[in-house]
Amino acid sequence: MTGSVTLPPKYDAVELADLDDPYPVYRRLREAGPLCRGGPAQWVVTRYADVAALVGDARLGAQFDRAYHRIALGEGPLADFFGRVMLNSDPPVHTVLRRLLGREFTTPAVRQRRRRIDMMVDDLLAPVADEGRFDAVTDLADKLPIRVLAEFVGVEAEDIDEIRPRARTLSQAFATYLPESGRAATVEALVWMRELVAAMFEARRRVPGDDLISRLCEVDQATADRQALIDNVVFLLFAGFATTTDLLSNGCAALAARPDQLVILRADADLVPRAVEELLRFDAPVQVKSRLVHQPIEIGGRVIRPGRVLVLQLGSANHDETRFERPGELDVTRHPNPHLSFGGGGIHLCLGAALARAEAASVFTFIARRFARMEPEGPAVRRFSPNFRSYLSVPLRVTPS
Repeated sequence: MTGSVTLPPKYDAVELADLDDPYPVYRRLREAGPLCRGGPAQWVVTRYADVAALVGDARLGAQFDRAYHRIALGEGPLADFFGRVMLNSDPPVHTVLRRLLGREFTTPAVRQRRRRIDMMVDDLLAPVADEGRFDAVTDLADKLPIRVLAEFVGVEAEDIDEIRPRARTLSQAFATYLPESGRAATVEALVWMRELVAAMFEARRRVPGDDLISRLCEVDQATADRQALIDNVVFLLFAGFATTTDLLSNGCAALAARPDQLVILRADADLVPRAVEELLRFDAPVQVKSRLVHQPIEIGGRVIRPGRVLVLQLGSANHDETRFERPGELDVTRHPNPHLSFGGGGIHLCLGAALARAEAASVFTFIARRFARMEPEGPAVRRFSPNFRSYLSVPLRVTPS
């Protein structure tokens, strides 16, 4: 008599997206084994040791066949767009794009702009001290990252309010699967942003400035075609906006719910960089990364064949008890903190990591120095997504120092 085969547990991204707190589910999945079943030809990796080893593994790639994007996003410009962007490319294309775009986002380049970022934060949060309340999403997180990116890229100030809602709509296409009901609006947002960025290229070609697009206008067509550059600037505008927005709103919500941690920061604002890393770990804005298997790879005794997709669950790995003590607790003094929220390592490490850290450090330094208390004024409202942890609203009450 043949014994029954025990299958790995099923990972349901849509079901998890509807949970306000998915971390207990992640824990049960980690306890059940190193792999979970995902969608067709898809395996989900949830344990820290495995995810950390895989994010930079050369046997995996980020570049998927266009047919894969068409299945997830439908026919039309979305699939074409996602096939062009640096996030979904491998060398040599990825190497070229990262070299062209990355120089603007190095730690030294960001450090030179820190004073300007501090000024923007002060403009947004200084009035809050007098009013005694603000919404961490609408009054801060939705405004700061897009303003910072606009100066980096070369966006005109009058276009910022038009870009913001379209960038958020376009971020929906990051999901593992975009329902047909959301595709028309997402395509419309993409087309609008492509046209805007194309017009910016033409304007900077005629009258260069001190910005990313002006420098990209100097790139030889043999190095990277113009449409690829346009699409990757569009990608920067929505990827850098959405993820940093979520870092700021998630962080404000976490600190407001745990006043003891804000007390620690008020006593020693030099701990803010550690706090930023802990907030990234505690509720990672980007929860998953998908990778295509190019060579056979063994995980937990199971060999994953080429052509399969591995979904690396960063949010679960960041709460793995075998790597982090008390992972369910927010500890702004935690050090070291080897979280995987920016993708861990390898060539696909988040391009805007230094910029996101700088913006978060500026915001939470202001809060630590200028607010004696920061508390929830009402229930926060989640924005549910299979790939992201974010909020629609985080109403807060503050007492100035």
